[in-house]
Amino acid sequence: MSFYEPESVVCNGSLFRLYITKEQLDKRVAELADQINRDYDGKKPIFIGILNGAFIFLSDLMRHVRIPCEVDFFKLSSYGDEKVSSGTVTERKDLDADVQGRHIVLVEDIVDTGLSMKYMVERVREKNPASVNVMTLLYKPDAARHHVDVEYVGFEIPTLFVLGYGMDFAQEGRNLAQIYVIDEKEGG
Repeated sequence: MSFYEPESVVCNGSLFRLYITKEQLDKRVAELADQINRDYDGKKPIFIGILNGAFIFLSDLMRHVRIPCEVDFFKLSSYGDEKVSSGTVTERKDLDADVQGRHIVLVEDIVDTGLSMKYMVERVREKNPASVNVMTLLYKPDAARHHVDVEYVGFEIPTLFVLGYGMDFAQEGRNLAQIYVIDEKEGG
């Protein structure tokens, strides 16, 4: 199987350069799954992926999870087609699963301001789960404006605009197998 993994890519007129390789992603996703396998042994968690960005991360994660579990999705939007959050969360799809009394792992592609994840945690807690934990592939602690406990972090990164591995820029670039950062020197 071949993957789309160029050294750099132009997306919507902006140049992006390689930031996190496929090998680094594969290794870290497997490590996160190992931690989940230990932490949730005997609990049958529901993994809730936040669409659209987390679908590739969640898919790869599930291939490493060795405990009984379920998967559901919630769709939010706070970016639209922009590079920065609008500051408003729009709910586009609610959960199908009954999460009352269940152990929940919210799976996100990136937590930066914390707005979307804070909203998501509050929405799920309203449904009386046994527990709620947050997993994110990328975490930008310097961008945080809303406090959210993030129990599982793939990579901490500075406040950069990233693309690939499910993350987009105006709906493009999700199919890149690696993570890229906008090249500000090139007028991105």
